[in-house]
Amino acid sequence: MKGMTPPRQRPADRPSRERRRASHSIEAVLGAAVELLDEAGEPALTIRGLASRLGTGVGSVYWYVSGRDDLLDRAVDHVLGGVLAEFERHPRTGDPVDELRAMAVTLFEAVVDRPWLGSRFMRGIDAEGNSLRLYEELGRQLLRLDLTPLQRFHAVTAVLGVVVSAAADLGQEPPQAVVDGLVEREEYLGRYATVWRALDPGEYPFLHDVVDEFDGHDDKAQFLAALDLTLAGLRLQAGRAPGADAPAEGS
Repeated sequence: MKGMTPPRQRPADRPSRERRRASHSIEAVLGAAVELLDEAGEPALTIRGLASRLGTGVGSVYWYVSGRDDLLDRAVDHVLGGVLAEFERHPRTGDPVDELRAMAVTLFEAVVDRPWLGSRFMRGIDAEGNSLRLYEELGRQLLRLDLTPLQRFHAVTAVLGVVVSAAADLGQEPPQAVVDGLVEREEYLGRYATVWRALDPGEYPFLHDVVDEFDGHDDKAQFLAALDLTLAGLRLQAGRAPGADAPAEGS
């Protein structure tokens, strides 16, 4: 009738709240969150930005997470799940130090590509989750060595320190001149080498000794050398030669 307002109808292209909730799985939400983090780091990860990436509403994201910090923690856990899966695919060598090395390299490769991960992945060891599981899996290799609990704790700390510090260093944004293509990485490092070579060798004997190695060095080789030096100390502490048969786990 004239003067009566017709009943409102939901636009055909506007999904209901329940349909929005069901439109994405938690895996899809976390996968999109990781993409944003990989592209632009932590500042890029916002609930609104993630909702835009998913093509959904902010409320739909809150269906899965309580806020940004929760989202970031879950993204870290999601990535570490992949690292743990890679651990499982490693061939067993019978040498716990070799297996610890393979795990450390896998973790390094994950963290070096994701600077946002290196500063956060150990923050989750206060609760069950993939951070705690990763810490446990690294430590289990040390249960197979003749070490005290304190030595095992220090060994895991040392290995993680090498991984995180090297990955964080390599994961830094390159200088703008390198980003812009104005200079190549080797040329950029060469500038430091030129300065070192011009120093008085009497005052800087170490720098003169290593400058040729520094000039054009391979970053991953530098990480592997630091890791192997750490693991060599671990072998020495455990009195274990490479290739020795491993005792039963937990002995």
